[in-house]
Amino acid sequence: MALSISAVMLMLVIVVVLIRRSNLKLAHAIICALLGFYLASSSIAPSISEVTSNLAGMINGLKL
Repeated sequence: MALSISAVMLMLVIVVVLIRRSNLKLAHAIICALLGFYLASSSIAPSISEVTSNLAGMINGLKL
């Protein structure tokens, strides 16, 4: 649960920065959000979740 909230907050910050700095249109951000909701309810959602969990685990395992 903490990972998904952190990932959502990070993506939200990125979208806000892109809207303010890179002229990302609000309509484009809304379309991307809707795509995310549709992907979450699709049959590919478990695969996406597994990939992001594995990626987070790999990043967590890095020793800097």
